[in-house]
Amino acid sequence: MVTTDRAAFRAALPQGGRLIGMDVGTKTIGLALCDAEWSIASPAYTVTRGKFSKDKIGLAAFMTQQNVKGIVIGLPLNLDGTNSPRSQSSRAFAHNVADLGCPVLLWDERWSTQAVTRTLLEADASRARRDELVDKLAASYILQGAIDGLVAGME
Repeated sequence: MVTTDRAAFRAALPQGGRLIGMDVGTKTIGLALCDAEWSIASPAYTVTRGKFSKDKIGLAAFMTQQNVKGIVIGLPLNLDGTNSPRSQSSRAFAHNVADLGCPVLLWDERWSTQAVTRTLLEADASRARRDELVDKLAASYILQGAIDGLVAGME
């Protein structure tokens, strides 16, 4: 299942469970994880993209090791909420990982990279350090927004 509907995603995970967040770029995939109670997202690591089949095997192994039950993928929309040129690529990626056995939620990521970059600039992180951190921190930002939205819908 691939959806943008948080209620449908939540219904697919009635017992909750650990989620993985992904910030999918053309060169890298930032990864983040949250706890099974959906309270806090933490950056995990950044994968340098290569051949998709190899990347998928690595993602599957990591998800199994971490006991992941659901996937949240950032959906890059235009500022007005319409699809951007990168939206189709993220949707295709989501459909390609949907067979890993976990429901997939596409989550609006319009401000994730900018917010993370601003935070790193405020922390006076060097350009090299920002480049190293931005993707996994953006994945964490995306995942935290999603779990906040999912939990708010349960109250």
